Amino acid sequence: MAKIEPFERYSAEYEDWFEEHPELYRWELEAIEALLPGGEGVEIGIGSGRFAHPLGITVGVEPSARMAARAMERGLEVIPGTAEDLPLPDESYDFALMVTTICFVDDPLRAFREIRRILKPGGFVLVAFVDRETPLGRSYLERKERSRFYAPATFYSAAEILTLLHEAGFDDCRAVQTLFGDSLEAMSGGIREGTGEGAFVVIRCQKITPPLKT
Repeated sequence: MAKIEPFERYSAEYEDWFEEHPELYRWELEAIEALLPGGEGVEIGIGSGRFAHPLGITVGVEPSARMAARAMERGLEVIPGTAEDLPLPDESYDFALMVTTICFVDDPLRAFREIRRILKPGGFVLVAFVDRETPLGRSYLERKERSRFYAPATFYSAAEILTLLHEAGFDDCRAVQTLFGDSLEAMSGGIREGTGEGAFVVIRCQKITPPLKT
């Protein structure tokens, strides 16, 4: 079952975070833009559209009705559904984006396999998330039971996400990172290649055809 309860209850507070942290939001967008391919894309877990809208993505899948309503107010098309069972046709998109969604997915491997299914040959998946193996990631992990949003979350390291992506049938991966520091108040921006320093990581991998054998 999708972990949507925090977003149903606190959708307004979710929106407030972006207004209160405009620089962090801008750096996150810039990191995604650095790896964003061309073509037609879809966001899996589009939320309120805070990332899809400025990135030029017009359609997404979202299980939370309240978050979907906010995204539709931004003029986006939202299809109800979960990452593990995408209501989308085979080979229908050039790329798929997930932003801080993977930590709320019940079965990440199944979700990545579903994303692979909906991508055209040679398509890309982009996974943006808080890396558990960074100072801010460890802080989130320690405090998650007291967090409105992250209490039900499962945090992953970059290595774990890469392993899952390879197993799901993706390769030729590239990663960038931003948000350097051990607290939101002390963050610095900029984009660096790789992982392990910046709390916000974006990994882009390409669909393999045929898929890896399981």
